[in-house]
Amino acid sequence: MDIEYTFWQMLHLCTSPKVVYQHTKYHKQTKNQWARDDPAFIVICSLLLVVATLAYCAAYDHSAGHAVFVVISVLLFHFILTGATLATSCWFLTNNYLREEVPSSHAVEQRVEWLYAFDVHCNSFFPMFVLLYVIHYFLSPVLVAHGFIPVLLSNLLFMVAASYYHYLNFLGYDVLPFLEKTTFFLYPIGIVIVLSPIFILIGFNPSRHFMNIYFSRVL
Repeated sequence: MDIEYTFWQMLHLCTSPKVVYQHTKYHKQTKNQWARDDPAFIVICSLLLVVATLAYCAAYDHSAGHAVFVVISVLLFHFILTGATLATSCWFLTNNYLREEVPSSHAVEQRVEWLYAFDVHCNSFFPMFVLLYVIHYFLSPVLVAHGFIPVLLSNLLFMVAASYYHYLNFLGYDVLPFLEKTTFFLYPIGIVIVLSPIFILIGFNPSRHFMNIYFSRVL
């Protein structure tokens, strides 16, 4: 596993994501596949998710048994199962509705690899992980409090994280030369931007909501 390159990717996904997908083009040219052939990104991302979840458990949980349950459920549901579901949806959508028409019957038909769709999700997930697991952890005493300011800050943080996720999702499919109308993947950002002020007005605090799922006795 190329650990150094994986951390390079993680850093640039947060700062210069287009550079990462430029390297994806090079990978296609040298390895003849769009998907990664190195599991390091998924392994490191999973380990970081486990560490972050343990930090939440140390701060908000009082049961070791429940902490184990939280770690397993977050890793399986938040990352693997949700990621597989989203990747499958995007894989199906791109291959059935967004591929360009092949002009010649002799041209090689190109399709989105499922593993590449999962790679795109993992790439998009990591900056969201930084925002909603790491930064959120340090801000959580403020974000889970009662009042307008926690509601405002929590919604802004979730809005930025969700919008950036969908932006990276767009970049991941826009780099594929055989797809068209990939701006479709930017549409959810508009929905997020519309919903956020509504959530603020009605006093919905996403931080309290999601924290209460696992740590209801504390909050």
